Amino acid sequence: MKNLLVIKLGTGVLSRTGGRALDTAQFRRLASEISALHTAGTRCILVSSAAIAAGVRVLGLGKRPDDLPGKQACAAAGQPELMRLYAASFRPHGLHAAQLLLTHGDIDSRMHRANARNTLDRLLTAGSVIPIINENDSVAVEELRFGDNDRLSAEVAILARAQRLVILTSVDGLQDANGKRVPLVRDLDAAFGHVRPDKGEESVGGMKTKLEAVKLATSAKIPVHILDGRRPGQIAAALAGEDVGTRFPVAKKS
Repeated sequence: MKNLLVIKLGTGVLSRTGGRALDTAQFRRLASEISALHTAGTRCILVSSAAIAAGVRVLGLGKRPDDLPGKQACAAAGQPELMRLYAASFRPHGLHAAQLLLTHGDIDSRMHRANARNTLDRLLTAGSVIPIINENDSVAVEELRFGDNDRLSAEVAILARAQRLVILTSVDGLQDANGKRVPLVRDLDAAFGHVRPDKGEESVGGMKTKLEAVKLATSAKIPVHILDGRRPGQIAAALAGEDVGTRFPVAKKS
């Protein structure tokens, strides 16, 4: 499908400080921006984190659990709340949210991969549906341990044959050692040298896993943007070629 965009939304983008509840205002704003893209002819697939953040509130916990069973319980309790908020946010724009829970095993399995692609194709051709993908955290542990859905977003972009991957995070793209935004990266190996160890309380993977996702996507000829998901208008600005976030173009053949 032409004009297909995969958007990864991190927990820090969708939750309040500390990842202990969902940020309703953020969902409404992002749904409005994504709906505008849809109306303009860009089909969007969302890869969304934040089920655990939703589950912390649902289970009445004072903080995010540190143990794996606790995180999986929060994900199980929070996933319905996450989808409820997506559905409510897209409804005023005449769009419907569709849930797909995947694991990396589904992507690796030839049969499951084909089934997932066929499902996405059918949803996208429906015309009024926004597919929303999350890792099945109640049974899988890769996202909980390693990457806040970063790698999954690249795998989905490849699976769906997307034209671009946008990773929304809570910082303004890749930053150098002085905290200055790096607008364009052509040497991805050198970019790993800019990775700083700090990350938010609610974050799982940090910038390192985002760059690993970038490497996977660009290797499949899919350009990537890392943008500040807390700042309005960033997705449309990136698609319009404006200087926002960090852009990772696909290397041209020599």
